[in-house]
Amino acid sequence: MAQYTLFVNGETKTVEVDPSTPMLWVLRDHLDLVGTKFGCGIAQCGACTIHLNGTAVRSCQLPVSTVGNGEVITIEGLSENGDHPVQLAWIKQDVPQCGYCQAGQIMTATALLKQNPNPTDEEIESAMAGNLCRCGTYVRIKKAVKDAAANL
Repeated sequence: MAQYTLFVNGETKTVEVDPSTPMLWVLRDHLDLVGTKFGCGIAQCGACTIHLNGTAVRSCQLPVSTVGNGEVITIEGLSENGDHPVQLAWIKQDVPQCGYCQAGQIMTATALLKQNPNPTDEEIESAMAGNLCRCGTYVRIKKAVKDAAANL
């Protein structure tokens, strides 16, 4: 066990965990931030996506020991009231069905729009390709990303 001081959602948090513990479990089990979901455990589905220093990363394969002084943002830290433009676009376009993948989808879309505020359809499809949705709402996801881009 080792002690880590993390900067999560604008706050300093201290945890004592094994250095190889994935950030997903640090967030869920130690910091009670359960919006980040466990999907596949092998960084293939995107349900566990968070931001590390503004970049979308898969927290299920990110050991806590590699985070260092990085800034971690989870879906809970994206906005206080769920009013981030991407979240609002998700609602406007009626994206969620079961909702399980949505936190990861939103975090990926937000990182995309931060790097590229006016992406083409192809750029959206490429950025979002690693996020799986069992309900198949991909068309609405693309519409929501375009809607959010127009409102940023």
